[in-house]
Amino acid sequence: MSTELLVFRHPDEFPEDVERLFAQGERAGISLGSAWFRTLIAAVIQPGDAVRFHVLRRDARAVAALPVIARASRIPLHRTVESLSNYYTTLYAPLLDPQVDAQGLTPLLGAIRRAESPLATLRLQPMDPQSRSYTVLLDALRLAGFLPFEFYCFGNWFLSAAQDWPSFLAGRNSKMRSNIKRMEKKLAQEGGTVEIVIDGAGHERAIEAYQEVYDASWKQAEPYPQFMPKLIAQATERGWLRLGIVWLGLKPIAAQVWIVANGKADIYKVAYDEAFKEYSPGTVLTARLMQHVLERDGVGEVDYLVGDDPYKKNWMSDRRERWGIVAYNPRTFGGALGALREGMGRLVKRVWLGLKARREKLPAP
Repeated sequence: MSTELLVFRHPDEFPEDVERLFAQGERAGISLGSAWFRTLIAAVIQPGDAVRFHVLRRDARAVAALPVIARASRIPLHRTVESLSNYYTTLYAPLLDPQVDAQGLTPLLGAIRRAESPLATLRLQPMDPQSRSYTVLLDALRLAGFLPFEFYCFGNWFLSAAQDWPSFLAGRNSKMRSNIKRMEKKLAQEGGTVEIVIDGAGHERAIEAYQEVYDASWKQAEPYPQFMPKLIAQATERGWLRLGIVWLGLKPIAAQVWIVANGKADIYKVAYDEAFKEYSPGTVLTARLMQHVLERDGVGEVDYLVGDDPYKKNWMSDRRERWGIVAYNPRTFGGALGALREGMGRLVKRVWLGLKARREKLPAP
């Protein structure tokens, strides 16, 4: 069996077998596909960031890949490698052929350590801790001589089962059902309409409306203003876009970006103009988009992505978590020191939490 270790700096360099591996990843989540990484590189990655797609090929077929950014630390002889992700990324993972196990992945990790020498720290996030890829990666890091530690990233609410709109609505509480009906009626009586853009015909106008709503909302300005327009354009090209807008006359007062791909609907952005909150336009728009993806798209899952915001529980059925792994290379001074600090910090925290729990159980004097 012949083995090759390859490095690419951009998805445009991918040969056919590597592109197939990323297409396989995209079926698990769009943020694992080459199209996503093209958008991320174009809109977010800074010139000083060293983007690397480390690929393991066996018998002329790509079987594993790890997209990363290599960064030099201010600490001498301390180099950090991080996942090619940022807060726009809702799911990250090594891309693995089903036949690749932990032992099989170790050559790729060894190649990264040599290529980024002196590599002290490897930090990868956010990942699904229940997935096979996460378990394989964690075991492979240990086999490759790293000292890995797991850490919590965020909670993730989702609707797990395919169902029609009436069944979904019947599963919500009576207050929510009443509010949706009442606000839809109020909005319609005052000339309000809901538009869902699903193709390229009106997406430029829709992007302008989305940006107008976002600028008028409570949300902070985007630090990377080109990312969402590029993501929307990409989703339009692939047929994934579901961009909802609530109009009051000619004024957009709420906007949401949903992406539907591979039987799943991801809710990427929600915003409304606070000057019109009396109409609950966000609730009306979420209801209309939910109805659309359940009835027309027939999705098997709706994902609210990042965070435990209380309102998400009202719309979703289940919660899961996203975790990360920070791994230290004990062969470097920086890695050994980092592992020692990480281990000591976690030990102190466990001891403190244990003492706190014990104090809380003691009877009052």
